[in-house]
Amino acid sequence: MAEIKLDHIHAEAGGAALLKGVSAQLRSGELVALIGPNGAGKSSLLKCALGLVSPSAGTVAVNGAPIADLSPIQRARLVSYLPQARPLAWPVRVRDVVALGRYAYGASPANLIGEDATAVDKAIENCGLAGLADRRTDTLSGGELARIHCARAFAATAPLLIADEPVASLDPSHQFQIMSMIRKFVDDGGGAIVVLHDIPLAARFADRLIWMKNGEIAASGSPAETLTAERMAQIFGVAAAIADDENGLSLTVTGAV
Repeated sequence: MAEIKLDHIHAEAGGAALLKGVSAQLRSGELVALIGPNGAGKSSLLKCALGLVSPSAGTVAVNGAPIADLSPIQRARLVSYLPQARPLAWPVRVRDVVALGRYAYGASPANLIGEDATAVDKAIENCGLAGLADRRTDTLSGGELARIHCARAFAATAPLLIADEPVASLDPSHQFQIMSMIRKFVDDGGGAIVVLHDIPLAARFADRLIWMKNGEIAASGSPAETLTAERMAQIFGVAAAIADDENGLSLTVTGAV
């Protein structure tokens, strides 16, 4: 089992507190959705978990080892990362983008063999990209590009995935496609934490919701436990109606509070 553990993390930038004593955990077999308004500290938490930002206090450990003690290659083999911004600077083939997921293993996109080739082929197949593998990325839609970046992350065969707004700017159909792929990754034994602004989508796919506001964690638990009208008012300042039926939890925002 793989695990990232953050213990009483504080982080600052320009004299402003980004995180205030945050403790959180991600482990194999769990899909965690990180929820909160803009500026709540969600991206800062992810960057601390990845070792991209050094906390001013507290500890971050991956499988019990301080993340600062791990080399970038070691981190990349343990945790895949999908950042908010995922630009492609030139029109490369889909297969070559997915192959970048094998960089931590020293693989060359132009000469994939053995386990590297198998991992890339599996990621392409699992993300429904077999018919697009030789297409140029500048000919594809936003939904197709989102699947390509997911495939790149899955090709790394890391046990944990951290994704910052993986469904941003996608239509509902493509949002479901991406979250279904991440859900399958978790069901197959991986662990994932994702930042989501679509709360019904988070409730549908996640095992646990972490609610953040003002650099702190306000609540952590299952959707059934934590998705309440009171929580929506506390975190987002809105009045909301929550319903639970055969289709799962649903949310209707009725106005500001």
